[in-house]
Amino acid sequence: MLGFVEEIVLLLLDDSQGQIVELPVSAAHIVIAGAALMELALRNRIDTDVKTLIVVEREPTGDDILDDALAHLDELGGEFNIPAALYGIAVKSEGYRQKALTRLVEHRVLRDEDGRFLWVSPNRQYPIIDDREQQEVRARLRKILLTDEIPDPRDVVLLCLVEASHLLGRVLNPDELKQTAPRVRQLIRLDLIGQAVSSAVADIRSSVKDATSHMH
Repeated sequence: MLGFVEEIVLLLLDDSQGQIVELPVSAAHIVIAGAALMELALRNRIDTDVKTLIVVEREPTGDDILDDALAHLDELGGEFNIPAALYGIAVKSEGYRQKALTRLVEHRVLRDEDGRFLWVSPNRQYPIIDDREQQEVRARLRKILLTDEIPDPRDVVLLCLVEASHLLGRVLNPDELKQTAPRVRQLIRLDLIGQAVSSAVADIRSSVKDATSHMH
């Protein structure tokens, strides 16, 4: 089974290009950091309440991304407000993204090719070989949003990450997006880290928009 970091990296890939979809770089870093923190929470290494995230167990998980994030949280003091923890881990996110891509290649979900992006600068492309993993993630999200079924905690976490990344449009059609908006809001409230990820990404998008408008 893929971890949250691999799942969100997979969903961030544009199927046709084999490139990461357009998202402000710092926002992508926050989403990946959130994925690592959410996985650590489900593995009982960290705990959260409304104000605080705290390291409660330092035993390694055996996953090098998660263990690096856990050690980094410990180095930074082990207790934070949730946004501070997110930004603390976000500095590591580019390395985690590369590790996740390597794992997806090893699992033969992706193929690693040296490609050129817009024929200008060399860019590594990751065409999808086997999209079963990606389709399974989308199917899980559709199920929790389009039915009244009580979602698994892992699926709530995944929904938080996908919503923060503005990727729900790759899972639902426009009518379904409108129809499920209240349920999305309801489910996101179930996860404190997910709320913090959504808020941080919204702030980044707003800053980018403001900066762009001032340039014109």
